[in-house]
Parts: sequence; structure tokens; C-alpha cells
Amino acid sequence: MQSLDLWVFQILYWLAIPVGLFAFIHAALQRADAYTATDKLTKPAWLGITGAATAALFLFGPWGSLLMLWLIALVAVLVYIVDVKPAVTEVQRGQRW
Repeated sequence: MQSLDLWVFQILYWLAIPVGLFAFIHAALQRADAYTATDKLTKPAWLGITGAATAALFLFGPWGSLLMLWLIALVAVLVYIVDVKPAVTEVQRGQRW
């Protein structure tokens, strides 16, 4: 029987991959000028970051010696979702009254 921490890591692994795909697809569908309007990195930079992070989330699991790389990739995707995505969405939506 596997221990609880292995089950938790397995669940995190399978949840992180769709989150990374969501971040990459969202970054690809946004206008390039929205990124510069929010003083964030450019669209190609975020596509590279989220794409590489999603690949790392898929290739490296949250176990063994590659745990640190997996965590860095997860943080990169979460930074996009928590910080960049709302700002870019707000710029494209325009002013609300």
C-alpha cells in the first residue's frame, strides 16, 4: 500500500497538467498588446514560460530528484493564472461602469 504523501503527489501531478494547459491556451488566445498594456512580459515570453512549464509538469513528476524543477514549473503556471491572466483579461474587457 502506498503512503498518503505519494497519493497526494499523484493527485497534484494529474491536476497540474490541465492547469498548465489552461494557462498556455489562455496565453495563446490573448492579444499581444494586452500584455504590454499591463506592464507584464510580452506575449511570446509568456507563451514560452507557460509552454515550457507545462512540458516540465508533464515530463517531471513531483517525486524524486526532479521535484524542484516540477515545483518551479508549477509556480510559473500559477503566477500566470493569478497575476497575468486577470490583468490581461481586464485590459481586453475595457472599462466597466
